[in-house]
Amino acid sequence: MSQAEVNIGLLGHVDHGKTSITKCLTGTWTDTHSEEVKRGITIKLGYADSVFRKCEGCSGPEAYTVEEKCPKCGKATKILRKVSFLDAPGHETLMATVVAASSIMDGAILVIAANEECPQPQTLEHLMLLDFIGIKHIIIVQNKIDLVTREKAKENYKQITELVKGTVAENAPIIPVVANFGFNIDALIEAIEETIKTPKRDIAAPPLMYVARSFDINKPGAAIEKLAGGVVGGSLIQGKLKIGDEIEVRPGSKYSEKGKDSYEPLIVRIESLNAGSDKLQEAVPGGLIAIGTKLDPSLTKADGLVGNLVGKTGNLPDVVSEMQLELHFIQRVGFDNQPLKMNEPLVLGLGTSTTVGFVEKMKKNVAQLKLKRPVCASPGTKVAVSRRVGQRWRLSGYGITKA
Repeated sequence: MSQAEVNIGLLGHVDHGKTSITKCLTGTWTDTHSEEVKRGITIKLGYADSVFRKCEGCSGPEAYTVEEKCPKCGKATKILRKVSFLDAPGHETLMATVVAASSIMDGAILVIAANEECPQPQTLEHLMLLDFIGIKHIIIVQNKIDLVTREKAKENYKQITELVKGTVAENAPIIPVVANFGFNIDALIEAIEETIKTPKRDIAAPPLMYVARSFDINKPGAAIEKLAGGVVGGSLIQGKLKIGDEIEVRPGSKYSEKGKDSYEPLIVRIESLNAGSDKLQEAVPGGLIAIGTKLDPSLTKADGLVGNLVGKTGNLPDVVSEMQLELHFIQRVGFDNQPLKMNEPLVLGLGTSTTVGFVEKMKKNVAQLKLKRPVCASPGTKVAVSRRVGQRWRLSGYGITKA
């Protein structure tokens, strides 16, 4: 077992415990960026894998674990499946990263802290996003129940049930946990196994991968002859890739000519494939993979290629710098969606790409947009749309690209 079968995102308001829950499920603390450690929040998209197991000699939630030996009876446990977790940031200024994460999720865990009123701003926005993107397999975690009284926990539970009425999460199970002490994590694993099944994958289709991270893996001061090429990471949506395949990264890398920015697709061969620490000869949909290449690492460092698509040469959607978008706005507390204005900027999230579109024309609910950064898009692509409210960007609705 070397590649995870399913991608599960952890969403929720800042400091509600997403990273702590990821640690309970995987043993990995995903906040590793220096600013994340210093500030105590998730900034970049974190990810970690876990192998779910079950003790066949025990019953109920206590039979579920990530340990090779059952914590209750000490017997060897049976492997169920390998799962990949995406820890998305909760801070409002990092909503674009959450949109990117949602594009490669098969299911989601919405984390809500019991010691704060529900909903908090990003709890609401993340729930809206799950609705827009259409992620139907959801579990709600009511975290930090140790910090409140029994009565307060019940009140918070009622707030959660009211919040999700009429949404994609209306029938989602609500699991109370104490992430800092690992309390009730076994029940959460059981809920994941019952609620977020491994989806059917189309491996016969042309390969398509969203780039969610990219890296320079070389250490400072490394000798030139020992430098390794750049690495792109993400999740295959369909098809399969193997070592030696020629792939295209599109829109590619930015370059400037006569003061104008342009993008050039990158064509390269796959030198290595990894799923976590496991080396692969072939990658299929499910879980996150890292593709080793001979790209100049300056192109991939610091997530420089995030938002690109990877596929076989010539099989990717067109690169567009303008698009028509059929818009669907929602009304929300504290923000009344007014008609769009000419030249109004909109933040657009499609796949793992984020760009800004400026309104050039508007006819009924269809906007003609000029993009600040080109993207790959086919007709019918769903796009998360944010509008500026004061000094902040707020998720306001979604759009569907038109031919």
